[in-house]
Amino acid sequence: MIPSVVRQTIDRCRAAGLRRTKALEELLVTLHESGRPMTLAELAGSPRLADQCDKATVFRLLQRLASHGIVRRLGLHERAAYFTLLVPGKHSDYLICTGCGSIEAVQAPCPVHQLEEEIRANTGYRNLYHELEFFGLCPQCA
Repeated sequence: MIPSVVRQTIDRCRAAGLRRTKALEELLVTLHESGRPMTLAELAGSPRLADQCDKATVFRLLQRLASHGIVRRLGLHERAAYFTLLVPGKHSDYLICTGCGSIEAVQAPCPVHQLEEEIRANTGYRNLYHELEFFGLCPQCA
């Protein structure tokens, strides 16, 4: 059974012109079920994808999904990238360690939502969104 969030995401993929494949479906389910950002290696090695496709296929899918705003790429450029599913109406900000590269969601209300609404009202922009990432040393690296 495919979760409704994944079904809605598949519909967004189709609207963006992406072909529905078993690999795409399994990638979206894996990202949804993880509840946290995942690296390319973690995704390609996951039980759902390891037998479906190779690492290069997962990478190409992630690139396409990111270019259409369906997944978000996180991380430091010199470190492994992490990917997370973007779900309309659901928003996460992240803490990224500049030492080890670990990523975790910020467990606090987003301070930018009110500013975003003000910008939308003042400029007339539609489909406005933001991505907020904080960088620093995690407790283990500090």
